[in-house]
Amino acid sequence: MLLNIANFARTQFTKRYINTIPGLHVPIFAKIYFMSKQFADLGINKQLLQSLADLHISEPTDIQKKTIPVLLHQKEDVVALAKTGTGKTAAFGLPLLQLINTANAEVQVVILAPTRELGHQIYTNLLSFAAHSPAISVASVCGGIPIKPQIERLKETTHILVATPGRLIDLVQRKAVSIQNIKYLVLDEADEMVSALKKDLDIIVSEIPKSRRTILFTATMPGTVKQLIQNFMSKHVVHLEANMAQMGHQGITHQYVVVDPIEKLEVLLHFLNAKEGERGIIFCRTKAAVNKLAKKLAINKISSGAIHGSLSQGIRDRIMGQFREGFIDILIATDLAARGIDVKETSYVVNYHLPDTYEAYVHRSGRTARAGAEGLSLSVIQEEELNKIPEFEKELGLVFSEIKKQNPEKREETNLVLWAKKVFKTKPNRTVSNETKEKIKILFHHLTKEELIEKVIADTLSQKSAAHSQTPTSLKK
Repeated sequence: MLLNIANFARTQFTKRYINTIPGLHVPIFAKIYFMSKQFADLGINKQLLQSLADLHISEPTDIQKKTIPVLLHQKEDVVALAKTGTGKTAAFGLPLLQLINTANAEVQVVILAPTRELGHQIYTNLLSFAAHSPAISVASVCGGIPIKPQIERLKETTHILVATPGRLIDLVQRKAVSIQNIKYLVLDEADEMVSALKKDLDIIVSEIPKSRRTILFTATMPGTVKQLIQNFMSKHVVHLEANMAQMGHQGITHQYVVVDPIEKLEVLLHFLNAKEGERGIIFCRTKAAVNKLAKKLAINKISSGAIHGSLSQGIRDRIMGQFREGFIDILIATDLAARGIDVKETSYVVNYHLPDTYEAYVHRSGRTARAGAEGLSLSVIQEEELNKIPEFEKELGLVFSEIKKQNPEKREETNLVLWAKKVFKTKPNRTVSNETKEKIKILFHHLTKEELIEKVIADTLSQKSAAHSQTPTSLKK
């Protein structure tokens, strides 16, 4: 009798709760509960919990645990100090989606990002979070793409608007959108926004109501951001910090190598050779330097993509797509163009030129070690820049370790491997006549493969030695 009761109870439980998946039985309620229980404890509603379960996001990050309850249950402005890659978008995106009044067709939230790439990333994440909240409408209006489709889109109901400052100002001036009644203003990566786009930011703030709630996220706290907080945010601000014991650099190894100017490219090539198959970003100070380095890598048969502010949005999207999909493993970028790059498999960044500010270094190195992974930040510096390393260590609370460049003998061996790869990737020359090719084949006919390789290596080394001996002394220094 007891056995029958137990079997009946088990059958009824299965019929009511079990969601059958081929080869597996998973309770529907358990899927949401166990994967998102901690998010539920923070106050996130069922629709958003379902989206998190679909995205396999199970545990809140530190900044999410601290930010979500404050945004949901308090009324004060918020300043959150957290590096990129710590889940900032969900930290503000989830509670703001939940706070939307769908009966109100006006724009209620404006999220400002310093670049198109970051804006697109935020927009995509919000759409994923709102997958089970169809009544909420999210739009993206970033610069670098045609404005007319954006104007048409804004004729529809829009609750959340993700924008770059310049494009938002343009749309407001055209009366394509009204931001006069917004409830929330989010400034993501404010340290970059206030330094590069301060004038635009001032104009936008003058257009929105003083009663709005401002939420500011920043990886660093320079004087310009402190001034912005003082000028544009209320006196009662909730300050939140995430993982600041190491300035948000957990999982990142910081290294530097000292080189002579003439060795800089060669050392970089050796490093990239050692990291073949891994994904990385190389930072240069200027657009011209980005283009120049990309050409030098191409000459050495190393595929890369170059992005900077002068490229059209279409080209930048194509290059970023190739990088994300793994068609290219190396991205060369300026600081501003790299904003919004969120590729979890990025294992290293290279500072081919040291950044001008400590804040820029934080953002650069933050492109690696995403989502709890480990990463490497390597700075290729010259002797006169060596004194800057202790300054970065002191200001950012980091420890840099020096790696030594290879000795001449080892460098020559590495160069031979690079040369061999370059030869392997070289396309056949179809202009050489068959008669000439036949003569060369006859000359090499009696050589084994090993003998031919030995002779080609010896000839290559002798040519390099002759070229080096003819190099002017001034260029060798």
